[in-house]
Parts: sequence; C-alpha cells; structure tokens
Amino acid sequence: MRIDVISVIPGFFDSALETGLLAIARKKGHLEVHVHNLHDDGLGSYHAVDDAPFGGGAGMVLRPEPVFACIERLQAEREYDAVIFPTPDAVRFDQKAANRLSRMKNLIILCGHYKALDERVRRTLVSMEFSVGDVVVSGGEIPALFLMDAVVRLIPGVLGDGESALTDSFQGGMLDCAWYTRPPEFRGMKVPDVLLSGHHAKIEQWREQSASQRTREKRPDLSGEEVSEDFE
Repeated sequence: MRIDVISVIPGFFDSALETGLLAIARKKGHLEVHVHNLHDDGLGSYHAVDDAPFGGGAGMVLRPEPVFACIERLQAEREYDAVIFPTPDAVRFDQKAANRLSRMKNLIILCGHYKALDERVRRTLVSMEFSVGDVVVSGGEIPALFLMDAVVRLIPGVLGDGESALTDSFQGGMLDCAWYTRPPEFRGMKVPDVLLSGHHAKIEQWREQSASQRTREKRPDLSGEEVSEDFE
C-alpha cells in the first residue's frame, strides 16, 4: 500500500514512521508513505496556504490553490483509490471502514489545519471524509496517524500473528472479550477456571459470552446477544 499524506507540518510524522507498527510495515515492504509539505505549493514569497474567511469570523481557512496543485500533481502520477479528509463534521471512522481501506492500493490523506478547509476542495477533490470522534484537535495529523495505524495493521503480513487483527474489538460487531495471562492468581484475583481447563470449545464459548456481556455493558449501541453472567 502507498499512502501520500499532505500536511502543513510534515515533520509531525517523523517519529511515527520510524518506530512501531508503521515502521515495521515499511521495513517488510507492505507500506510506502510519502509526506508532502503543503507549503511547497503555497502562494507568494511566504508560501502562504491560508487566508481569512469570507464573511468574517475567527480563524483562518486553508486556500484551495495549494491543495489542488498538490493533489492534482499526485493524481497525474498514479491512480488513487481515495482522497481522505479527516474532519469532525463527518461520519465516524469505524472498523468496517478500516477493513475496506486496507484492501486499497493507493491513498491520499489530506490533513486539515487552522479553522477549516475551503469547501471547494471538499466538494471537488475529497472522496472520503471521516471523524475519529466528537472532538476537535489542532489539525488532521493526529487523525491521519490514527487512520493509518488502524488500516495498516490489517494488511496481511504486517502483524506477526495475522489472526490477532481478525479477533479484535468491532470485527464481529462486538467488543473484545476479557483476556488473562500468567500468573493464574494475583493478589487474590484468579483467572477463570475455564481458561485453564484446556477445553477449547468451552473456552471459545466463554469468550463469546464475555464479549457479549462487555458489549452490552460498555457499548449498548452495538449489537450483542443477551447472555447470562455466570461465566466469570
């Protein structure tokens, strides 16, 4: 997968691309990331990319000219599956969206900044918009990293245990179950006996019940079957 990121602060991504999951994916050859400085297409001697909003109001708005220049130059070089704009006034990014994007080959992520992005960019160039939550952050860089991590970990071969990603929360419409590791007892708290039994069918049943109850308690808006509470 190739991801082109457009940002007014491209250095923001340096650490994330050199460590952790994204670095592993790049080293394995599953991911190629190119970060573009929007100021390179800025206007005038100061390479300006923003201006005051028409009609007045606080804050600045990203101008259309630099964004059009950058994206159209990239699109002239290769075909992109999507131009993504993370923004709070959009549908919520979820696991289904991450699964869908993980099957794509070339993506552009446009990071907003300042007050807003000129609406003509959104109407003409952007093909997907996502919100990562009902909250506003200082720019699109943090949501862009959030999106990249969620998508790239689903690419076959990136994770050491590919099955792990397929059993995460939301993959089956529910939250993940409770998990335990050694020691079997810690400060009086015991691991459920069924997990120590070696009976795989009963363990799987317990995990399904655990996931269902956790979903019902923490995220009732998600689907989940009603189950008894005797699995703890």
